[in-house]
Amino acid sequence: MNESLTIGDRKFYPGERGVVDLPVGRLVSHAELDLRVHVFRGKKPGPRLFVTAGVHGDELNGVEIARKLIAHKFRGLKGDLFVVPVVNVAAFLLRSRYLPDRRDLNRLFPGNADGSFGSRIARTLMDEVVGQCSHGIDLHTAAGGRINLPQTRMADRVPGSREMAKAFGAPVMLKAGIRDGSLRASCENKKMPYVLFEAGEALRLDLPAVTFGARGVIRVMRHLEMLPARKKDQELPSAFCDSSRWVRAGVGGIFRALIPLGRAVEVGQVLGVIGDPMGNEESEVRSDYSGIVLGRTTGSLVDEGDALFHIGQTRAAPERAEERITRSAEEVLPDLDRPIFRDAHADQ
Repeated sequence: MNESLTIGDRKFYPGERGVVDLPVGRLVSHAELDLRVHVFRGKKPGPRLFVTAGVHGDELNGVEIARKLIAHKFRGLKGDLFVVPVVNVAAFLLRSRYLPDRRDLNRLFPGNADGSFGSRIARTLMDEVVGQCSHGIDLHTAAGGRINLPQTRMADRVPGSREMAKAFGAPVMLKAGIRDGSLRASCENKKMPYVLFEAGEALRLDLPAVTFGARGVIRVMRHLEMLPARKKDQELPSAFCDSSRWVRAGVGGIFRALIPLGRAVEVGQVLGVIGDPMGNEESEVRSDYSGIVLGRTTGSLVDEGDALFHIGQTRAAPERAEERITRSAEEVLPDLDRPIFRDAHADQ
């Protein structure tokens, strides 16, 4: 139990907590860029979990979730927790999804110490943090111009990932494919149980999404027995989606959504309308699939073929999945306004 843990040039012993800044390179201003890691070591052995946010620089909900975790007391902690609140600091400073060279950091893992600036960030994270852990959670939002219902994404190839996602308790669990070069792909290659949490939209803080995320991480830590169990904790009724597809615009024009996130839809149901900006004609957007609305565009101007609604397919009837999503929201957010579940007309 006196075994030390080394990150960068610092050693941490059981029961210690602290912060270490890992240098990754210099910006165009010659300023040093560091990867900040908050370390929490329990007095007793247990799993070693990393939580990362800000892999894309415009994803603020994950950064706020990480801030809440850093402020947590973690009484009775077993094992170790690493929290990296902003992985992609260079993009965060630019308020951009991408690195200064326009590359996507989440396509550069596991990285290369002699590669591009982003590749060096990825390699540092892998060597100093991910490579020392047994489990992982990565926090994201939708890409610019889209919004996501709070959801966990995982694959079944690594034992333990589904159980982590179930424990997290997001409204939806989505079985999703792996993107080459992503942090998630690197964890899968290491056979590490791992969950990705998606909620909200870029460059906008959404308190319900933050609440789901912060509580979800703590619930996973209890599931892993890193924190003492709580008798009042109940299994949150996540809806499970085997797959998902996008409904796309049949024509271009001015788009108006009619269906909110989390709503059950059937094949042929009207989801929105697209108006001709040069006249008064309107075209209905009908669903090609039955399922749950997991995400949608936030834009009002669309071209033919643009992705409009992200529909998750469920084994159960979509109406039952919608009920589970509503119950999950009521359990976690009983006293909060829930803008992420708002009616689709509200932001038109």
